[in-house]
Amino acid sequence: MSLAARLSWFFLAALAVVMAGFSVGLYLLARTYLYRQVDERLEAALDTLAAAAEVKADCLEWEPHERLLSLGREAGPDEVRWTVHDDRGRRVDGSRNLGAEDLPGQAPGAGDRGGHSVERAGEPWRVLWRRLLPAPGEPSDGKRREEQEPRGPTSPVYAALAITAGVSLRGVEGTLRTLALALAGLSAAVLAVAALLGRRLCRRALQPVQQMAEAARSMGAADLNARLPGAETGDELEDLRRAFNDLLGRLQEAFERQRRFTGDASHQLRTPLAVMLGQIEVALRRDRPAGEYREVLNVAHGQAHRLRQIVEMLLFLARADAEARLPHLERLDLASWVAGHLGQWSAHARGPDLRVVIPDGAPRWVLAQPALLGQLLDNLLENACKYSEPDTPITVRLGSEAGAVTLAVEDAGLGISSEDMPHLFEPFYRSAEARRLGRAGVGLGLAVARRIAGAFGGTLEAHSEPGRGSRFVLRLPGSPAPEGAPATAPAT
Repeated sequence: MSLAARLSWFFLAALAVVMAGFSVGLYLLARTYLYRQVDERLEAALDTLAAAAEVKADCLEWEPHERLLSLGREAGPDEVRWTVHDDRGRRVDGSRNLGAEDLPGQAPGAGDRGGHSVERAGEPWRVLWRRLLPAPGEPSDGKRREEQEPRGPTSPVYAALAITAGVSLRGVEGTLRTLALALAGLSAAVLAVAALLGRRLCRRALQPVQQMAEAARSMGAADLNARLPGAETGDELEDLRRAFNDLLGRLQEAFERQRRFTGDASHQLRTPLAVMLGQIEVALRRDRPAGEYREVLNVAHGQAHRLRQIVEMLLFLARADAEARLPHLERLDLASWVAGHLGQWSAHARGPDLRVVIPDGAPRWVLAQPALLGQLLDNLLENACKYSEPDTPITVRLGSEAGAVTLAVEDAGLGISSEDMPHLFEPFYRSAEARRLGRAGVGLGLAVARRIAGAFGGTLEAHSEPGRGSRFVLRLPGSPAPEGAPATAPAT
């Protein structure tokens, strides 16, 4: 079932529940109101009949020939019918529209008053009754009237009277049936209209989703520039389309970067191989002295060493981010480690230019792998040596900030232009100025350094101004010092 159908059925079911509740509630209110109106009519009729009886201290009198009641003269089906019975259950009087018949369900002995709904001639009736008793008190002569004047069959004097009033509920039930049919028809019409309009609106609202699905199915691996279509509706569907198009844009950028990476890698690998093959082919053209063979071997060795470095860096960069995150790290005092590692640079031509600055001399503990950390620092130092003049200082500065340990490499060299800064850590990227000056390199050192920093859970940032040098800052998460560790770093 489609999403439009599910939404239509859901809202249709909710509307059906609402309409059913409204219809049942309205029907019950109307039924209660109509039945209350009937009871009020019957109570008014009983009040009229009770007023027609003469209530005395010891008896009741009912004289139908002297009191002509207009109640019950009309013979309509909705008119009130009434009867009067004595305490022995004999009929004393009745309404003209009732004739000699009796009201159904009469039960004058069930209490002083009451009412119920009964069936009469296949029709529902509502019947109320009330019992009339003499007024409390004794006659003035101390004798009861019934003892002084015995009652006959036609005597108008009675010890008690039961008056009953009833009315047919055919009109009320007919009105309720009409109301029920009207509510059912109205609900069905509303549900039908809601089903048609809801289905159409759902299809129209979800049409952008269908268009995006069709466009996504038609996209191929070569359609990197394709994007999902959609109108500017300003709703969640537009947000979905924009988010998916942004994802496609990032994928396109990743593919383009991977394509450039592959092309640059093949170029960088082809160059040392071409040099090696050229040297070997020249050496094999004729017999040569041992010294010339040694020179060719030295060139081939150097190109092979360069080729090995390129391959190792390419393999490292080709790892996924999850694989590049290293599981086994050592706790190092970065201050002591930097001092020891820079000792390996003492024989370098720029060794005298290196400076180490530890502001407070305190140990700074991090989790890292010494070999990879050494490669990261060497890459930063080689970059500083490459783009700064001899006899200019190269400073390695340690610091701390917000739970992190910082290691900065600063030089006073050429600097980096603002156009080159966004691409500085991309593999094989070399600035136009570096190529113009003929600086050696393949453009992998900074990319590898940033990947190593990410593997340690840290970051590597660059700050530079053209003509004033560059500053590369490595931030690594700080680690608690092991037990028994010295409080200060060794002097350098």
